[in-house]
Amino acid sequence: MSVLIYTENWDGKFKKSTFELLSYGTRVAEMLNTSATALSIGDVDTVELQKLGNYGVNKIISVQGNELKVLDNQVYAKAIAEFSVKEGATVVVLSNNNSGKALAPRLAVRLKAGLGAGVSKLPLSTTPFVVHKRAYSGNAFAHLTIRTEIRVLTLAQNSFEIIEKDAGATIENVTFQIDNSLVKTQVKEVQKQAGKILLTDADVVVSGGRGMKSPDNWGPLVELADLLGAATACSRPVSDEGWRGHEEHTGQTGKIIAPNLYLAIGISGATQHLAGVSSSKYIVAVNTDKDAPIFEAAQYGIVGDAQKVLPRLVEAVKEMKTR
Repeated sequence: MSVLIYTENWDGKFKKSTFELLSYGTRVAEMLNTSATALSIGDVDTVELQKLGNYGVNKIISVQGNELKVLDNQVYAKAIAEFSVKEGATVVVLSNNNSGKALAPRLAVRLKAGLGAGVSKLPLSTTPFVVHKRAYSGNAFAHLTIRTEIRVLTLAQNSFEIIEKDAGATIENVTFQIDNSLVKTQVKEVQKQAGKILLTDADVVVSGGRGMKSPDNWGPLVELADLLGAATACSRPVSDEGWRGHEEHTGQTGKIIAPNLYLAIGISGATQHLAGVSSSKYIVAVNTDKDAPIFEAAQYGIVGDAQKVLPRLVEAVKEMKTR
């Protein structure tokens, strides 16, 4: 019996969300009085793999193979399922990101496992196995009882603290071969965005809404984002009007993000927008309407005109950076 943690890499590197996932998975293993194993798929060098050992896992399995160079959900689900069986895993943990959301249901079917998607706390109980998750766009929570012998969980981003613990993990290198007929994904061309922080990677996001009043008023917001090393984003009405590109649209119908800090400038906080940003660790809102829904979700708020508040925020950050 063990807990298997799938640790996704990006171009051979692990991100903060991976270490958060490891911290969660190892605590679940402690609750079950069992071991925790990290599973890495793809080309990752030894130095990077060793980082996984800093968060409590007992073993690291590094899986490589020609069919694993490109993320193919069917192939990856088969690989994770086979190693889950080999390790005797009763709990399999993945991130609740795009790949995790695609892999987890396939994995649950292969393992005949119950699925807890988007859990945000440690299990409330192990007998029976009860998990906590947000519901209704973060406006409520649910306690889900999983009665199957094997459970597949996806962890919501920014929902668990990173805890460092060296458990003396060993690295096991494995070559995985699979029938080429199962591979359905081919990469024809790769285009990478340069010179701009991706929304899904950003720790800080500065976002604007209709309260910005015009596309010509975006200068101070972009300047603030640059000073903070942040990504820029916008609400759906802004992208629909063509003020900003659709790739910056956050919300239920756009990009769902979970930065450490989300600054909502001139955004009222419609339900669909909050559904896409409610997992942010801290939300700071600026709006002229003191009753705007965004203030209910925000930890800090400023009632005021964005055009007057933004320049003062820019100056305050500049002053802070010169100290």
